[in-house]
Amino acid sequence: MDLTAQDKEAIDNIIRKSSEVNINLLGGKILRTSSRFCFGVEHGDYNGTELFGVGIDRFIWFVYKPSTSGRMRLYSANFPQDGVIEYELGNVPPPTSAQVTNSWARFPYGIDYILKKCGYNLKTGLDGIVYGNIPGGGMSRSASLTLNLILSIFEVNEIEVNDRFDIVSMAKSVENEYIGSPCGELDQIMIMFAREDAGIHYKPKTMSIDYVPFGLGGDNFKIVILDTGTVRAGLDKSTYKIRRAECEKLVGLIREDGIEINTLADVRTSESYEQIMSRFAGEYPDLCERLKYIYHAQQRFYEMLDAWRNVDFQTVGRLFNEDGIGLRDHYRISGPQLEAMCDIARRVPGVLGARMLGGGDKGAAGALVKADCIGALIETVKKEYPRRFPEYSEKFSVHVCSLTKGIQALGKIGQGRI
Repeated sequence: MDLTAQDKEAIDNIIRKSSEVNINLLGGKILRTSSRFCFGVEHGDYNGTELFGVGIDRFIWFVYKPSTSGRMRLYSANFPQDGVIEYELGNVPPPTSAQVTNSWARFPYGIDYILKKCGYNLKTGLDGIVYGNIPGGGMSRSASLTLNLILSIFEVNEIEVNDRFDIVSMAKSVENEYIGSPCGELDQIMIMFAREDAGIHYKPKTMSIDYVPFGLGGDNFKIVILDTGTVRAGLDKSTYKIRRAECEKLVGLIREDGIEINTLADVRTSESYEQIMSRFAGEYPDLCERLKYIYHAQQRFYEMLDAWRNVDFQTVGRLFNEDGIGLRDHYRISGPQLEAMCDIARRVPGVLGARMLGGGDKGAAGALVKADCIGALIETVKKEYPRRFPEYSEKFSVHVCSLTKGIQALGKIGQGRI
């Protein structure tokens, strides 16, 4: 297949690193996994809502070849300070142990742990190097990496998993059980099922995917990532963990009051919403603010899907803005740098909508922008954001993105590279 400029740069970086760290990748395979962009409902996965998003063209690349030694030898070009990670299959540190807390090695360790727990008998290890260009927090780097490594390990061990949701579940378990991150499954689903010509509509009650085509005229609009340059702690150390616990607490209170729901997404009708708010808002105002966001986000969801189908990106952008305001004011998961990026972007003509992305606090925001207004947005951000946060003037970045396939094999490394 034809490689993009991004692919060529990434593969060149990996090949250079292979000689530096003495990992021979000649004949190795290349697997690329994408980032993702969620249009709705952000933080909806653990609250039981339907989800809609796309894969976007910022990636994790992994070049690997099988090893008959029964060992893993892995290196990340993004985290050179960790050196080569080497371990025997089936022999990794215990979950959430201190020795892996601050190392990217927690991801391959966690995969080994979860696959063993799931009954997979791995015999073939890997020699491999990882490189990624996914920016900021909120862009699903961990999900992309975990899926990539799982799929690569399965490939060299000749293990076939027919249900891709099983792989999603394993990837989520790596973060939940081994790393201690309370993530949902939004990121893994969006990446696993992403296509370059459509959005992904996930229905949790039936565990099914519908593809919503990116209609004619869609090329006139672009997704732009606004990386604030801030570094977000893992989800286990962020407001995300608190918000998830708050939502679960409110579900418990509602159930104790005799209203049968399993998640906040089950509060769908105006009658049930008003009943719950009148019962709990006085005593638990913060918890009810979380419900307010989820309830109204679900109301927006189907209007947004229809607008996407009809290439009505003015409406998609408006709803994306409304979602961002709800995340800021009711879910209270955003942060000052994220909101500064959104405020700057919203003032630029041709920006249809902007809001924070992902787990919250720090990281990246996103915008839906008319293609002919991209230059104006970039120039405005470059001028205004450093004025507000001079400490990040050398760290922020802007990324213009397109829809992409989530999982893509790119061939092999040969004498002439590929």
